[in-house]
Amino acid sequence: MKQRQLGSSGLQVSAIGLGCMGISQSYGIPLEPAEGVKVIRGAFERGITFFDTAQVYGPYANEEVVGEALQPIRDQVVVATKFGFNIPQGGGMDSRPELIRATVEDSLKRLRTDYIDLLYQHRVDPNVPMEDVAGTVKELIAEGKVKYFGLSEAGVANIRRAHAVQPVSALQSEYSLWWREPEEQIIPVLHELGIGFVPFSPLGKGFLTGTIDAGTSFTQNDFRNSVPRFSEENRAANQAVIDTLAGIAKEKQVTPAQLALAWVLAQSPSFVPIPGTTKLHRLDENIGAAAVELSAEDLATIERAFAGIAVQGERYPPQQQARIDR
Repeated sequence: MKQRQLGSSGLQVSAIGLGCMGISQSYGIPLEPAEGVKVIRGAFERGITFFDTAQVYGPYANEEVVGEALQPIRDQVVVATKFGFNIPQGGGMDSRPELIRATVEDSLKRLRTDYIDLLYQHRVDPNVPMEDVAGTVKELIAEGKVKYFGLSEAGVANIRRAHAVQPVSALQSEYSLWWREPEEQIIPVLHELGIGFVPFSPLGKGFLTGTIDAGTSFTQNDFRNSVPRFSEENRAANQAVIDTLAGIAKEKQVTPAQLALAWVLAQSPSFVPIPGTTKLHRLDENIGAAAVELSAEDLATIERAFAGIAVQGERYPPQQQARIDR
């Protein structure tokens, strides 16, 4: 697979990474650890070298399966994880320096490694100055426990504050053909500061694959049951998105998922999407997107086709929506 550099940091990763969260939570019944290991190693065998996890996924279980899967090939991959929630105390946002240090030590053990390639603050903690957060990660980098610093769902002001203390290598936020808000303020700042962009949910939590419609039933423990954008009414209203995507994909002789990922990749050479999956055949499909070339005319066609579509529904339930930094 082609490699990309995240901004000006020097961090090289595969053009498409693997978001590992769904292996352990959120999308129905989690995989057994052995099956999760099989998916992650299958991704590596197919050319993926960039793996994304977090302390809170599971919680803890996802870091454990990622650690087991990647231990034999640790020097050939880039591992990203995240801090920022006080899991033993109920899971509230907490980025106090002492907790960052303690939880990073725990992550290192679960990941079976002595360093983390890319360490993100999972959500901005309004009760801890960003300078203290960035300063703590700077110390961890100096100690060799972390290589690069990232932020997730951070707003412009906090990106700038963090970057002034410790250069931010990557920002992770949701971005896709049906969630383009980062284009307004975030992406211009990333380009200005030389920060890479790691879009999560680049397939719209599965919607842009074309396999979900108003009649789809999610399992009881699928978090999309609580997401406004995935209400039956909004799925019906948003069908125009996938109909448009599928029509263009058919002309390009690719799948809707491949077109959606290729569109993200075409936005900038420093964008590295991290679609997640628990199925090897979907992994093959996603990886195929890296070979899809979209011309300026193709991109203009997509832009015109989507210009008149208003996506319905918030992307998170209210409690999670409130955690997004503005």
